[in-house]
Amino acid sequence: RVWSCQPVDRIPQVSCGSSNLMLTFTDSGLDMCEAGNKAWSKGRLKKKVKMTIYQEFQKIVPQLAAQYTIPTISDIYFPPFFKGGQPKEFEFIALKLESGACGISFVLLADEELENYQAMARSSFLKADPVTLSGDFGSRDPVKNMLGLAALNAICQHVMKSSRYSLDFTSDSLGLLNIEKGQRVGMVGLFRPLIKRVESLGADLIIFEQKETLIHKYPQYNITLDPTLLKDCDSVLCTSTTVYNNTLDNVLTHCSPSALVSVIGPTAGYFPDPLFSRGVDVVGGTLIKDGQSFMQHLRDQTRWGDSTAKFCFKKSQY
Repeated sequence: RVWSCQPVDRIPQVSCGSSNLMLTFTDSGLDMCEAGNKAWSKGRLKKKVKMTIYQEFQKIVPQLAAQYTIPTISDIYFPPFFKGGQPKEFEFIALKLESGACGISFVLLADEELENYQAMARSSFLKADPVTLSGDFGSRDPVKNMLGLAALNAICQHVMKSSRYSLDFTSDSLGLLNIEKGQRVGMVGLFRPLIKRVESLGADLIIFEQKETLIHKYPQYNITLDPTLLKDCDSVLCTSTTVYNNTLDNVLTHCSPSALVSVIGPTAGYFPDPLFSRGVDVVGGTLIKDGQSFMQHLRDQTRWGDSTAKFCFKKSQY
């Protein structure tokens, strides 16, 4: 990937795999990202990072909007708010564009955000511009940050579908980490669906969390609060929450330069350029194929089924 400072109207359409899209970034005039530079100084990143991950994603959106018509929002879903954390069936908000493309975000809000969350009126988002909304990704306001990620995902998925971007639906994002028996695998964030798969490969799994309560809640797992142990991991599996809450750069400061690093999760529905520029090797996300069906699944608390498909980006082939 070549990071350039070309004006948007001079960005060529360059073949990327079998796709027809090139994203470029201008990073002049931005303050240095402290966490990113710590990661660079320890060897995980290949160059200094001059933008936060939020800033890099916000650079993507206007370039996409310059090349593609981004439709307005036609539907939005807010699950009920639960104090103490969302149940599994109410984990996501979602917004759908007029084209049918959807974007989702986790509902990871503290109890004190209840009033702000409930103050949102569905009608105020209909016909709204998702490009404007995506500018709130990275906001200090947790509700705005949540909405910004959903809008970012919807925009990227619209472009993926309307441009017929060639996505890899066959590769297993976990398999691309080449996990072997006896290797140490770090899992950043408790991602229970993948624990058995990793352990079945004979790997030594260690889970990195920020909540001490999880150590007591899941005593059967090797959970630690000490991120410095990441340096001993051959592979590092990060949940996409590390992008949502801006902890990925800090995670990378502790990873060995030789480790294979992946970011996986349903909210990783975006283009992977900002992650690959930081040294991430694999990004696995979810494409929402049928927006109308998907929104109904959320409202009915039923399985997503054929309305979605998992896809994978591999840096070496991007």
